[in-house]
Amino acid sequence: MGMGKHTRTQQRQNAVPVQGDLSSPPGTEAILESISDGVFTVDHEWRIASFNRAAESITGIPRHEAIGRPCSEVFRSSMCESRCALRETLASSAPVIGRTGYIVKADGSRVPVSVSTAVLRDSAGVICGGAETFRDLSEIEILREALVQQTSAGELASASPAMQRVLELTKTLADMETTVLVSGETGTGKELVARSIHGGGQRASLPFVAINCGALPDTLLESELFGHVRGAFTGADKNHPGVFERAAGGTLFLDEIGEISPAMQVRLLRVLQERQFVPLGGTKSLPVRARIIAATNRDLAGRVASGLFREDLYYRINVITIALPPLRERREDIPRLAEKFLARASLMTGRPMVSIEPEALDRLTSHTWPGNIRELQNVIERGAILSRDGVIRAGDLALTQPTRQAEQACKSTPASLRSAASEGSKQAIIEALQATGGKRRQAAALLGIHPATLFRRMKALEIRFDPGTMDT
Repeated sequence: MGMGKHTRTQQRQNAVPVQGDLSSPPGTEAILESISDGVFTVDHEWRIASFNRAAESITGIPRHEAIGRPCSEVFRSSMCESRCALRETLASSAPVIGRTGYIVKADGSRVPVSVSTAVLRDSAGVICGGAETFRDLSEIEILREALVQQTSAGELASASPAMQRVLELTKTLADMETTVLVSGETGTGKELVARSIHGGGQRASLPFVAINCGALPDTLLESELFGHVRGAFTGADKNHPGVFERAAGGTLFLDEIGEISPAMQVRLLRVLQERQFVPLGGTKSLPVRARIIAATNRDLAGRVASGLFREDLYYRINVITIALPPLRERREDIPRLAEKFLARASLMTGRPMVSIEPEALDRLTSHTWPGNIRELQNVIERGAILSRDGVIRAGDLALTQPTRQAEQACKSTPASLRSAASEGSKQAIIEALQATGGKRRQAAALLGIHPATLFRRMKALEIRFDPGTMDT
């Protein structure tokens, strides 16, 4: 067709961003002008032949400035040099669907986009150019960043009886000034609890500042906690506010507080008692105006008894304690958490959401989870990446071997029930249903299997319970 020889009006009329014949039905141009995706076409010389209204809006470049220019000058995309989807399509005639990257707008800002391409053919079926649609992913990127900032989404929305006290406490403590100590095994979501307390009260719009006290040596930790003034030490070329200052009015989360040295315990105790601190190298005291939430995976009472943690500091931070149950004690939440993490993995990777086959879900609910929710999240995300045909199978799950401590803890479920459940024992299922008042989800958690598995075994063993008492 020779797109470079056509008038711009003809180019816009003939530019249809789908593979096929260029003879377009009436109203095609109006459709292209009304959709929210940007659409443009190029000729054999890579010059833009058509440019719809959404393309103008997303790029910030008026149509009359775009048409006739090389597409690389208009888009300045991350894909232009080595991963040009349109170049690949024109070379192979195969469309590209949903490739992600970014374009640079006229004002210099970057816009994340998803692009799809196709060849354009004239009425004789000869390739005469290419078409590309691109979608602005800015809102999705904002959601993705929000997910990254959170430890994970939805973990406090629990159906587990073991978590109900936690949920009640987070709501009760939201607007209180009381210092809170959150305890629990690694990966149980201690920071999420702290953020929930912060976000549920009047401080929600103020800073939430977190610091891992166990990740830094004393010299760096002291500077990070209290800040320093210019000239306090070699390399201190300007004032540096610490987390106590940056969290002013908001919440300061002191994670892994059980790991700090005895010397730092003394310094921290004084600050908490006097509610003021002095930056390193400074002479002026600053007030502590942040609410303090501390967290530990250690048995602080035991460390106090062994002389590893100061008793006075322990009582200073242990005004209210929230004890997070490990995941093995809230197995009924595993299917819901898995769904949350699958959705998160889909959003983070840009891939369609996958599902989990029943056998894989059985493995998840029977695992002891030494890494708790963090381990579950990692297992789900890995399974989503390795899944075949959009389904996570048992073989896609990389489950760690439980430690001796985790194995002992798992024995809180009667061994006879666990063994019998694995063998499909009718009596074990009946006992679990009786113990839970006929609630299948709770009975399945007690047996260490998924509710769907329990239902299948009940059906196979002809176990009948009053449906009115069942938690379906």
